[in-house]
Amino acid sequence: MSQQAEEAAAGRKRSPGAPSPATGRDTAGGGPALRRTGLLVTFILGALAAVPPMSMDMYLPALPEVTRTLGSTATTVQLTLTACLAGMALGQLVVGPMSDRWGRRRPLLAGLLVYIVAATMCAFAPTAEVLIAFRLLQGLAGAAGIVIARAVVRDLYDGLAMARFFSTLLLISSIAPIVAPVIGGQVLHVTNWRGIFLVLAVIGIALTLLVWRRLPETLPAERRQSGGVRAALWIMHGLCADRIFTGYLLTNGFAYGALFSYIAASPFVIQDIYGASPQTFSLLFGLNSLGLMIVGQINGKILVGRVRLDKTLGCGLAVLTLAGAALLLVTQGAFGTAGAVPIAACLFVMISSLGLILPNTNALALMRTPHAAGSASALVGTSCFLMGAIASSLVGIAGKQTAVPMALVQLGSALAALVCFLAVCRPWQNRAAVKAPH
Repeated sequence: MSQQAEEAAAGRKRSPGAPSPATGRDTAGGGPALRRTGLLVTFILGALAAVPPMSMDMYLPALPEVTRTLGSTATTVQLTLTACLAGMALGQLVVGPMSDRWGRRRPLLAGLLVYIVAATMCAFAPTAEVLIAFRLLQGLAGAAGIVIARAVVRDLYDGLAMARFFSTLLLISSIAPIVAPVIGGQVLHVTNWRGIFLVLAVIGIALTLLVWRRLPETLPAERRQSGGVRAALWIMHGLCADRIFTGYLLTNGFAYGALFSYIAASPFVIQDIYGASPQTFSLLFGLNSLGLMIVGQINGKILVGRVRLDKTLGCGLAVLTLAGAALLLVTQGAFGTAGAVPIAACLFVMISSLGLILPNTNALALMRTPHAAGSASALVGTSCFLMGAIASSLVGIAGKQTAVPMALVQLGSALAALVCFLAVCRPWQNRAAVKAPH
């Protein structure tokens, strides 16, 4: 397919100097868009995208200990995850439009500073209720990292190049779920769960210094939005009126529902029901994250440019749904007494399949929004964490004696994502989908 046909398939015109959908090159400057970032900035963007998994996953091995030391229940302590997710969902709605108006750097630095304060306060929370409140604040502040990282990618890339770069970000940010629980488990060897939040504060300080010194502004003044809250809401209304954008937004959000129900429930399922140690749980969690990372790289390095993005996304959703159905059957004893190995295998396939889903839904949604990347990124991110907050609260309803609620929520989320993709995106009609060159 020619470059002109590729752009026509994207369903819109590019602004002067925007990167080509087919090549990712800056047509004004003639050089690759990657030259405007560099390896260090690429790493910073990946680290910003890793803020949510770091905030969640480092804390996961400590959930049973938090329940005991604060004299609370598993359901209440799981609300500390829900509060952080809800904060990240709401925070993106604020930070995204702010970054479209004032640029990417200032809102990002402000959010990181508040994140450091919130993480420190979590370390000294005296009760579960206070911890929930500070986790909400931590989520609100941490939202700046992920929403602006996506907006920066949209500033610099388009089309297939953007899909590839999102897979690169997934590679970097997937290291966090591998490393974070291991770090959390090791921190618990030398101190209690409060030390984990102090480690998160130190990570926040290091990331703030990197952003301040090395991350350039990617949104020039002439491309910034004007107006106040009403203008921002009007822009978001216009984005949501785009059926295809909304379809990818919902597909992405429900896929995250499956992910975060796993994040919230797996510590109790693996440790309390099946008797694994925090260190064993950390290794299993890291293995699943490694599967997500590998499949994400297969997507970015092999499939993108050869297979239509919608087709790859559909395959990922089908695998996610089938693995969710298998997990539900296993947890209900359809194949005999459920053991840790078959449950771990189903979870591995489910989480790995997200490597075909998350980069492509992000890319396909943001391809349609060159004029408001911050607001579009905010809506995409809010859907992720809002669905994640709902899913993570649902898995705790039946307590921690059975894995069935986790399996039910994961399968329901997968089915909802598949239905949104087929019924709302209608990929067979979607001319905005990027095709592989012939």
